Amino acid sequence: MRLLAADDPETGRLVRLLITLVLGWSLVTASPDRAPAFVWSALGASMACWLAFVLLDARRPRTAASLLAAASGAAAAVSGSAEAAPTVFLFATLLLFAAHLTPPMAAIVVVTGADLGLMAASMLWWTQPRSAIVVSGAVMTCAVLFALHRRHYRRAQHERIRAMALAERARIARELHDVLAHSLGALGVQLEVAEVLLTEKGDVDGAAARIRRSRALAREGLLEARSAVAALREDVPPLPDALSLLVAEHRRDHDVAAELRTTGVRRPITPAAEVCLLRTAREALTNAARHAASAPVTVELGYGDDAVRLVVRNPCAGLPGTSGHGLRGMGERLALAGGTLTAGPDGGEWVVRAEVPE
Repeated sequence: MRLLAADDPETGRLVRLLITLVLGWSLVTASPDRAPAFVWSALGASMACWLAFVLLDARRPRTAASLLAAASGAAAAVSGSAEAAPTVFLFATLLLFAAHLTPPMAAIVVVTGADLGLMAASMLWWTQPRSAIVVSGAVMTCAVLFALHRRHYRRAQHERIRAMALAERARIARELHDVLAHSLGALGVQLEVAEVLLTEKGDVDGAAARIRRSRALAREGLLEARSAVAALREDVPPLPDALSLLVAEHRRDHDVAAELRTTGVRRPITPAAEVCLLRTAREALTNAARHAASAPVTVELGYGDDAVRLVVRNPCAGLPGTSGHGLRGMGERLALAGGTLTAGPDGGEWVVRAEVPE
């Protein structure tokens, strides 16, 4: 069942199995009364090319596409007979060839033109009326145009999926790079200072403080790395739930009043925007704990018509007059996602506002 669910509904295994059964049935029930040796030879060659295509398409798509073209040509050469089998072979193989992603457009045009010529010549040799030739040619042309439309649509889908995968890989690389560069860089600086304090100044207390800071940086870096990896997992909680956990941790760890308010109708947003807002909230709460340890904090998440907004507020007593390197980094990250970030005093409070459009 999993194989069928992941199968291509137009050209996948199930479709090819059904086509093989239809072609086999058409071959078994055919009984040409004129030039039977020629008809049987052409149909046999077409069937052999089809079976070879089914076996080789996954490993050698170019060779398999050439076999489809040969199968359609062999069927077109006897499509003027009174039997239905050649027509079934011709349409099945030609349409699949036109919908295949491997052959270039020039090859599809050449093969279609050759099949139309062979079909017309075959129908003339079998003394079919000219009106039947025109109708058959028109139907085949329309069917090929439809197959080309589906081919273009499928190719566009593949390109869109590939572009999304590349964008996601770039986002993952940026997340991990930022986490490691910031955490390991700061950790290296703290350890170097601790070494200098111990070896050159003999300041044990100062070195111990630097080591404690290094341990805190390592812990924060580990949390950031886990957050970046968790964003890739299917079971990562929605943004309101993740913010609720973050606020609860801040309330418990720092023994301060912390509240989350959510407005608007909750809805899914892009993973990049979700990670940006969550990390902005974490950075704002970290700054609040560092510069206003006993002050209450309010986190507001608002779902607007065209954007999602995050606002973190706390009394600004003791807060610096700058947003710090962490929030500036968050601003750059939000800019990459099309969002904005502002931070500063507002009516006796320090307010951090982040917004991402949808």
